[in-house]
Formats: sequence, C-alpha cells, structure tokens
Amino acid sequence: MQGWRRFTTDMPVVPELLSRKEWTQLGEQDRLGYDEARLDYHTRLSVVATSTIRQVVHAGRRLTLLNRHAISARRGLILSGAAGTGKTTAITQFGKTHELIDHQRHPHATGRIPVVYVTVPPAATPRMLAAEFARFLGLPVTNRANMADIIEAVCGVCCDTGTSLVIVDELHNVSLATRAGAEVSDTLKYFSERIPATFVYAEINVERKGLFSGTRGQQIAGRFSLIATIPFPYAEDWHGVVATLEHTLRLHHHQPGTMVGLDRYLRQRTGGMIGSLSHLVRGAAIEAILDSSEKITRRLLDGIDLDHAAEKNNTHPAPTRRYGR
Repeated sequence: MQGWRRFTTDMPVVPELLSRKEWTQLGEQDRLGYDEARLDYHTRLSVVATSTIRQVVHAGRRLTLLNRHAISARRGLILSGAAGTGKTTAITQFGKTHELIDHQRHPHATGRIPVVYVTVPPAATPRMLAAEFARFLGLPVTNRANMADIIEAVCGVCCDTGTSLVIVDELHNVSLATRAGAEVSDTLKYFSERIPATFVYAEINVERKGLFSGTRGQQIAGRFSLIATIPFPYAEDWHGVVATLEHTLRLHHHQPGTMVGLDRYLRQRTGGMIGSLSHLVRGAAIEAILDSSEKITRRLLDGIDLDHAAEKNNTHPAPTRRYGR
C-alpha cells in the first residue's frame, strides 16, 4: 500500500533547462547534479493521456458512480489486449484519479483505503491471491493462517476503510481450465460480493484465455464491460502522442519537431505499442544526456534496443499516412 500511496501522491519535478550560458558555466559537481536530475526525470516521463486512458477513466468513473449504492451484482470493467498496449498504465491512472476524487470527497477522513491494487501471481491459488490482498492492506500473513481467516480479515478492513475500487492486474495468470484457476475465480467473485467496490481487471487477450467460457465465464461476462486495448494505428492520435512526448523532453540541443517528423518511423519501429514507444523515447533521452549530444536523432533511436515483439514489427513497412500536416 505504501508503494501505491507514493504513486498516487508523486508529483515529479520537471527540471528547468538552464540557459546556454548558465549550462556551460556549471562546475563539475553542479553539472553532475544537474544531469542526474534530468536523467531521473526522463526515467519516468509524464504519462500521456491517450485515448485508451481517457476511455478507461471515463468508463471506470461511470461504473463507480453506478455502483456507489448498489447492494449486489455490481458491474465491473475488464481491459484486454496484447502486451505493451497500455493496460496497466490505464488502470493505474484510473486508480490514481479515483483516489484523488475520494480524498476530495472526504478531505478530513483518516485511514481510508479507497483503492486496492493487486497483481495476480503466476500459477495463483486462492490462498496466494488472498495473501496479495492482505499484503497490500498491510495485514500480516503467517504460514499458519488459513485462507478463510485471510479473506475475512481482508473483507473486514476494506469495508472499514471505505474501499470503493479494486484493481486486479495480470488476470491472465488465472486459467479457468484448471481447478486452481476456477477456485481463484470463485475467490475473486466472493471478494466482489463482500467488498462494496467496483472491480477492474486487466489481462492479456481475455477471450483467448477462456475467461468468458463456461458457467463461471458467463457470470463474469454478464457483469463486466470489456475495453480492448490495441496498438495505435498510424493516425492523428499517434501523431499527438509523439508530439506530447517530444514536448516533455529536457535536452539542450534537441530540435523541436524532430520526433514528430519521425512519427512514421516510430510507428514502424514500435508497432504502435505505447509501452515500446515510451521505452524508446526515454532510453534515447537518457542516452542523449550520457553521450552529451543532448538531442534525439534517427541515428540515436536506431541504437536503442527494444523488446522482441516490437523489434519483429520493425521489418514491416509503416502504414499509409491517413492524415495531412
């Protein structure tokens, strides 16, 4: 929970670029400190409000309002898509938004935990999942604690602390085709019935994993809306994302518009995956500071390694331009 709280309250300081005169006059120690601040900043560039993030925040906000006074059969949301399409970023940004709204509604309340965020561990069992909930809430989990006690403690704390949003990431680690997976699904359903909150799930290719198959799957399909996350097409939205990322750079010699002019290349290089694009831009910015070039160029971008999935897409030609400039 401490990590989540740091995430929701963290407001990264945007370093101010010194004038050329001030920059060239920095001593060695001051230069190291100045560069370190910019390096740290580029490791976590501001999240771009993509169309997916806006859709998830809007849909999630609507569901939390609809569920606010629901006694049972609360509706939920599932994000599904290929790895790197921004699922985790979208759900965490929604969680951050929800937590800020909760603080605004209860400005003087203490001890509230409006958002619970857990990641399903690989080969999860019901006890493992319940333990993840308990760890987020700061509840001790001993080897002797049975699952019923853990679940009861989790539900009690969530009800007492005003939990109204539960985010479950990496749901593809649950397979309804196995007994353990089916039991994990039942445990999640039990949590959703006991905790008066909106549940949001994220997983890779939900329909291929059979989450909507069988009796359990039909129950999930009947209560959850689905938002599919896909690679960005080469269109205006992609151009806007690239322009926004370029605007956030803090490099001394970078020519504005360089990356926008490379948007076709960037789409080809990353396959339209927002995660790969973020990695590429952040990596190039860090390299530009380390090698003192202070600018991002096509040559520099070519030297940044990407994930295997993105590199495979690099052999395909970029799609035809669909908009004018």
